[in-house]
Amino acid sequence: MKAKIEIKNKRASYEYFLSDHITAGIVLSGTEIKSIRMSKANISDAYGAFINGELYIKNMFIAEYAMGSYNRHETRTERKLLLNKRELKKFAIKTKEKGFTIVPTLLFINDKGLAKLEIALAKGKQHFDKRNTIKDKDLKRDMDRMKL
Repeated sequence: MKAKIEIKNKRASYEYFLSDHITAGIVLSGTEIKSIRMSKANISDAYGAFINGELYIKNMFIAEYAMGSYNRHETRTERKLLLNKRELKKFAIKTKEKGFTIVPTLLFINDKGLAKLEIALAKGKQHFDKRNTIKDKDLKRDMDRMKL
């Protein structure tokens, strides 16, 4: 049985109000997918950007593959996301509104062995919103402890 690879962006739910989750494929090279299978990736600083009508993920860190040869990949290059035209248009319209951006929430390997990235439309939280989020998490944790 293979180990399940899931790289989460915990900071995204703290920093943003998330809506419109969608799963997209990623265009990767051979050494990049091998590094992801070894869980050597970080998506906490990544964001989505439109370039020539196509969606790219920028600032996503994928470590260099240790056993790679001379054709290693760059660690923080922009990588193309694979979405259909309807989904691209929907996200393009929403991101043109003030305060919205695209953030990755989860990087995982599906059953077929392909790397997928779950992205969400995000709107930034204010400081008091973040305090409310922390307070709600603490209350939920205390309630769970009481049930045990």
